[in-house]
Amino acid sequence: MWKAMASVTGVVAALAYPAFVYVGLTRFGLTRAVWLVVIVAAVLAAARALSPGRRRVALLLAPPLTMAGLAVLGAWTKQPRLLLATPTLINGSFLLTFGVTLRPGAQPIVERFARMLDPGLTEAEAAYCRQVTKLWCWFFVLNGTAAAVLAVGAPLSWWALYTGLLAYVLMGLLMAGEYVVRKRRFGKFGRGPHDRMLAFLMAPRAGRS
Repeated sequence: MWKAMASVTGVVAALAYPAFVYVGLTRFGLTRAVWLVVIVAAVLAAARALSPGRRRVALLLAPPLTMAGLAVLGAWTKQPRLLLATPTLINGSFLLTFGVTLRPGAQPIVERFARMLDPGLTEAEAAYCRQVTKLWCWFFVLNGTAAAVLAVGAPLSWWALYTGLLAYVLMGLLMAGEYVVRKRRFGKFGRGPHDRMLAFLMAPRAGRS
């Protein structure tokens, strides 16, 4: 129960962070309060990474510790734009997590997730999972770069709009597009309504191929 609550809290915090920073810095001038919240959130994330049973602790600790360091540095130098580095750090963390699984002999992270649902993946499906893992790495590179450019040289409202909304829209489009391509390519459909609809739409094409 507590793990589920922590996960939900983490997702809500990630979604609300850009709006929180924007409102805190532009409407109320609560720079110190914002720094404090970021530091507390980073410490909680680090504590969660150290919980028993966690693997790859170093990778999990890197983002919150870096975020806490930036928060302390920003509070000391009075540079509020350092708060805007958090989305870039998160993308960098995901890039590292996905990227290390692409090394020779390792199992790509997308394949790990896929085998949880279907342990009997074919060689073609495993190769596809590697390509999808690479695709996500490129997404994290581009998304993190966009967030960094907006943080450095754009109005705060642009940064908040992109990191708080548009980035999630792009992520959702990528997930949806990959899902459709996978179903079209391998023809494995579940019993859910979305899978039944895709099977209906794709069946005539599959019959002619």
